Amino acid sequence: MNYESLKLFRDIAQTRSFSRAANLNDVSQSAASQHVQDLERAFGTILLDRSTRPLVVNSAGQLYNDFCRDVLRRKEEFEVALNQLKQDLGGTVKIASIYSVGLSEMAQLEHEFSRRQPKAHLDVEYLRPEKVYSAVLADQADLGLVSYPEPSREITVIPWRQEEMVLAAAPDHPLAKRGRITPKDLNGVDFIGFDEDLPIRREVDRFLREHEIEVTHTLHFDNLQMIKEAVAHRTGVSILPARIMRDEVSQGRLAAIPLAASELYRPLGIIHRKKKRFHAAAQAFLELLREPEFKAA
Repeated sequence: MNYESLKLFRDIAQTRSFSRAANLNDVSQSAASQHVQDLERAFGTILLDRSTRPLVVNSAGQLYNDFCRDVLRRKEEFEVALNQLKQDLGGTVKIASIYSVGLSEMAQLEHEFSRRQPKAHLDVEYLRPEKVYSAVLADQADLGLVSYPEPSREITVIPWRQEEMVLAAAPDHPLAKRGRITPKDLNGVDFIGFDEDLPIRREVDRFLREHEIEVTHTLHFDNLQMIKEAVAHRTGVSILPARIMRDEVSQGRLAAIPLAASELYRPLGIIHRKKKRFHAAAQAFLELLREPEFKAA
């Protein structure tokens, strides 16, 4: 028994005609008649009086007709409710993110997600990279946002974007006056870096070694915001993703100077536990992250 069969009998009982019900359901009149015969054989009782025109639905037929109508009505109610649920998701999406994704960008994501899913809530926690992985593995976060993502037997990586790295300097720093600099221009400069155990620090150090550049490390921090503040106060220069400096550059607090002939990029990825079953709100946020506006570098 299926919904199409229930609808066919309902329409036969309502129109009191095999031919009209058959037309409504795109089947032949003989198929409609055979369907009723099969039902009567299965139930062990007559459902329709075929001796009159139009045919008559007897008591047993009316009982089954009521059943058909109830099931079909409940199906329609279910589909309406399900569609509404898809359009108006609820629940909390837990995100673990490295600090340097950017507070301003996350605020934009939260605003757009809230606009689309007003009953859902985004809970964002900023952590060091290793703690982002731990939170995802422990199911304390649905999704993680990390740089230089590393897949494992338990972690799936979804590539998100590649962010160009540029020189960050105070606007009145001598290097800020140039439209573009070469790696050799960094020889001997006071440099502010990330902590040595962070992937971005290892990548910047690799870049400097490859170009045989020696800088004077003056300070190092575990988060990008502190590095931006130190650079703005002329404590030194740094190499940072251009995207996360947009606000400071527009405010005139920092200058972003491209590195000539450089292919230095910071990869960002979305991580989640393998075989993770996302609830609807988490899936909706993942789809938002992957839209061009937020994925593009």
